[in-house]
Formats: sequence, C-alpha cells, structure tokens
Amino acid sequence: MTEASVQIRELIESAVEGLGFELVRVTYGGGRKPTLQIMAERPDGTMSVDDCARLSREVSLILDVEDPLPGEYLLEVSSPGVDRPLTRPKDFERWVGFETKVELATQIDGRRRFKGRMTGFDGSEVVMQTEEGEVILPFGDISKAKLILTDELLAEVQKQAPGEQEDTQH
Repeated sequence: MTEASVQIRELIESAVEGLGFELVRVTYGGGRKPTLQIMAERPDGTMSVDDCARLSREVSLILDVEDPLPGEYLLEVSSPGVDRPLTRPKDFERWVGFETKVELATQIDGRRRFKGRMTGFDGSEVVMQTEEGEVILPFGDISKAKLILTDELLAEVQKQAPGEQEDTQH
C-alpha cells in the first residue's frame, strides 16, 4: 500500500464507517491523471450502485476540504465484486474453500505467487492447496490476494445475495 493510500484510508475511514460501510481497499496511482480507488461494502457484503454514489459524494467532500493529493485525479468508488480482493482477516475467514491467487512481499522456496484452493486461515497463516501441493503462507507477508472467478464462487455469491431468492413468477 502506498503512503498516499494509507493517508487517504486514515482520512476517510471513520466517515465511511459512519455511513454504515466497511473499507475493503484503498489504492492510489497511475499515470498523468492517477486514480484513487475506494472499495467498500456493507457489513453483510452488499453494495448497491446508490451506496457507491452516496459514498462517492461523502468522500469527495472530505477530499475537497482536506486536499491530500496533488493535482488532478480520478475518484472511483466501487464494491469489491465477485472476484474480490482479500484484504482483511475477515475476508480470508469468509472465503476459505474457494480458489484464490496470493502474492507475497517476499519469496518462499523461490516463489512469490500462489494459486489454488484456500483450505484454511487461522489469523496468522493462509493454507492453500496448489497444483504442487499444500503451502502455508504467512498472512503478514501477503501483498495481494483475490478470489478467482469460478462457477462455484458465482453460485455461492448468488445464494447469499439478499432479495435475489424471491420467486418472480406470477
């Protein structure tokens, strides 16, 4: 996470939580016109388009007053999506059993990138079953992690979506 991302997170986190959302990820970077990306969701994992618009307006107000970033930038507020990044311990706990990509800050046995089914998480280590066998990755060394879009993941997300199970036949 860049210094600017950490600064923005600290600046907006209490306001985001005050609106009933949880920050999933804050990133900042890019070329001539960098992008500030804010991913958030409700505690139940949902995030509507209206939620994104409301959060974008509130964050914009804070950023206009505090002016923490130099020059112009693009603000993007979104939900984590189905193939979401895993950034918090609760994300890893919630998605044990699903296909995942993990990148470490340092190498283990000459590798930094791992892909496979996450089979366990105890708060300090992530256990994955890869094509090469089981690997145990230190949680504190993870620089990036995300779910891999699979039919199994789509089915699980659809099963959990509130309001999606209603019978629409008349």
